[in-house]
Amino acid sequence: MTTKRSQPAKKTSAPRKTSSNKPKSRRPSGPVRVAILGFGTVGSSVARVLAASKFPDLQLTHIYNRDVERKRASAAAKPVPAEVIWTESIDEVLNSKVDVILELIGGLNPIESWIRRALTSGKSVVTANKQLIAYRGASLARLAQKHNVQLIHGAAVAGGVPVLAGLLQGQSGDQITRIRGIVNGTCNFILSRMEAGAEYGTVLADAQALGYAESNPSADVDGFDARAKLCILSRIALRAELDPDQVPTQTISTVTQTDFHYAKELDCTIRQVATAEIDRQKRGRNTVQARVAPMLIPHTSPMAWSHGTGNMVVATGRFGGDVVFSGQGAGGNPTAVAVVSDLLAVAHGHTSIQLPVKRCQVTGDILSPHYLRFVVNDRPGIVSAIAGALAKVHINIDSLLQRPGHDKHALPFVVTTEPCLTSTIEKAVRAMAKMDCMLEPPLCLQMLEPDPLPTA
Repeated sequence: MTTKRSQPAKKTSAPRKTSSNKPKSRRPSGPVRVAILGFGTVGSSVARVLAASKFPDLQLTHIYNRDVERKRASAAAKPVPAEVIWTESIDEVLNSKVDVILELIGGLNPIESWIRRALTSGKSVVTANKQLIAYRGASLARLAQKHNVQLIHGAAVAGGVPVLAGLLQGQSGDQITRIRGIVNGTCNFILSRMEAGAEYGTVLADAQALGYAESNPSADVDGFDARAKLCILSRIALRAELDPDQVPTQTISTVTQTDFHYAKELDCTIRQVATAEIDRQKRGRNTVQARVAPMLIPHTSPMAWSHGTGNMVVATGRFGGDVVFSGQGAGGNPTAVAVVSDLLAVAHGHTSIQLPVKRCQVTGDILSPHYLRFVVNDRPGIVSAIAGALAKVHINIDSLLQRPGHDKHALPFVVTTEPCLTSTIEKAVRAMAKMDCMLEPPLCLQMLEPDPLPTA
């Protein structure tokens, strides 16, 4: 059988069509129609920013809230344009011609189902919901990409500090090996006030009165809020998807004035620190060391300089070294600025950088020095017994501190250890807690070591 070779097709001047596997982001032809879900502290601040700035390419069309008439009659509603539709019906918003949903309610249910409906119907979403993004962010991002819309959550971490945008736009070319920071403004407010001499209970009450802390402060003081933010940071910076429930947390509520006195003697202060790092012990990128806890920070660390409701995140890159993001992390106005900035990015057709992310295991077993504070009914042999309990698990004592002037029947003193694994010292602490001289459970805090100075 013979075949004829076909002649090459004659070239024409018709324009060449280009194709891409990734659809371009949609951009509405007219003003971008915006709906706010939730008219609380952040939602009302967003409405005020929109009204004051008068962005010509943004149009607020809907506000959703429960008991909406009460919100509509509040002083916070005065800047809202008269033509905006106030509603208690989420269906009225999701079935409208709104282009972008600003989700400012928080929580997982029923918010997740609303966000999925919005993305599926071709609406972009801007959210400050750290729990939603920590637990569902990866799947929601895939859904947004499938429907050619945007899911942006820059306000979910560090309030008005553009840390997520900075990591994505400014450091995506580096290999970030560690992310560490102060990401809960409430805890930073409490601990920095305690550093100045206040008691925990008094400062917590002040934080609640100022609106920094809820009536049930557990999400903040027990580390769950910071844990969610740490998981979001890990996904962006370390490209590691973490299960938030696997990240260990420790409450700040057991820290006392005594601990700040001893921390000062050690040239340190105490802050709630969220830290995640590619596991150096396993020498692979499939395990991340992560923890949220009050820790002793050297006074030379930038994190020791963060006070009040400020947030600070330090990203450590293989090539670029340390980059510090700092600013106000709590309150309606700073968070509103982040939300509106994300909204403007959507309105102008900016798309998020998509980086490869791997599901990683989490270990809270971190090698570091530790601070142990005891309160005992004093008698001979206590220090010897504590030293014996530490020696039994092969932990060396680095120093022992005891301030004068305390009642011998309720005597606080401190032992610091040489670097050891968290799991090892926790075993020793459980044994020491059973000693009949202990008046309260020993407090064990990780001590952050100063990073070595770069060599020439």
